Amino acid sequence: MKQTITVLLLTIFSLTVMAQNDQTTELKGLYDNQKYDEIIDGHASKASKYTAKAIYYMGMAYYMKADDNNCLKYMDMSIDKDPSDPDAHYIKGMTYNYMGKFDKAIKSFNKAIELHNTSGDYYSGLGDSYFSLDKPDKALEAYQKATEQENAPDRPFSMIPQIYNSLNQKDKALDAFYIAKNKISRKSDSYINVLYNIGLFELLTENYEKAETTFTELVELAPNDYHSYAKLIQIHYARKQYDKADPLRKKLYDAHSQGLLKDNMKDMFCFDQFKWNDKLIQVFERFAEPEGELYYKHLFYVVNKDGEIEYRIQTENSVISVELGGPQYVLGMDKGDTHSTFNVGFNEDFNYGDLKSTVIEILEGKLKPGASSRSGKK
Repeated sequence: MKQTITVLLLTIFSLTVMAQNDQTTELKGLYDNQKYDEIIDGHASKASKYTAKAIYYMGMAYYMKADDNNCLKYMDMSIDKDPSDPDAHYIKGMTYNYMGKFDKAIKSFNKAIELHNTSGDYYSGLGDSYFSLDKPDKALEAYQKATEQENAPDRPFSMIPQIYNSLNQKDKALDAFYIAKNKISRKSDSYINVLYNIGLFELLTENYEKAETTFTELVELAPNDYHSYAKLIQIHYARKQYDKADPLRKKLYDAHSQGLLKDNMKDMFCFDQFKWNDKLIQVFERFAEPEGELYYKHLFYVVNKDGEIEYRIQTENSVISVELGGPQYVLGMDKGDTHSTFNVGFNEDFNYGDLKSTVIEILEGKLKPGASSRSGKK
């Protein structure tokens, strides 16, 4: 009789375990198929009857719906039933990060790592917490640890160079961006971001060949990244390869006509940058050419070491000059409240090298204005 009861108890126990496993499998299947409302509506109210892992999937449904408070509630319920599951602690940490409660997030990530110390995601989440708390050294340590794990996520590879850059360690930042390029999936947005930063670093250090290779790859992967077309134009102008910039310029004009350019590229784009003494000269080209009206086409901004614009030299479309058969553009300058014009003109098909040389003559004071006027004070 005793043996019969024992067998019966074992059978009941086995059936209970099987039922619980079925519940967990069902919830995991619903989660994998993104049926979060079905998980919440059909199971969340009965959570106390489920296994820790099944409750975890209820919490994950709330996590995916950005319901942070309920996510924490169900993760705590899961942890109460099984405190040894690192995933529940990790999701708590991620949720606290989203809520801006970074100190609490750190505790949860550290608990997850204590339980399972080979997950790149756990270290990456920890790095995000320290990064948000402006603790770059600790963030860097966590991100580097994340990259050492098998199947490391993309994020730490892209964050490490950003931290080096914020610490003004430019060489380390560029090296780290190249490491990220070799590690991150080419199909991810992070890869595009890494390429852009590599191209920008190489452009700023005048490594034009590497910069061109990088931005060319970028626009092949992201043909609507118009900022990168502008960077390629700058590279060609720096190398005096003006003809190579023409098809790229046309792409920007086509995009402008279709209303595809936004924010700081909506009206103009930067096509050249160069140093003059301790100033940076940034050269922009405006898209608009209103017929029969005065307009400024090519703008040379004089930027000081603090990033402030001191004054501007520009080509000005001269309606009167064109009507009299003269050049399409004359050079002008806006400095403070004074506008000056110079007795030098350029036609539409001008040589940029000549224009740039003339602007430098103005910068150096070798070319004086033919006329100046001051705007009245109100």
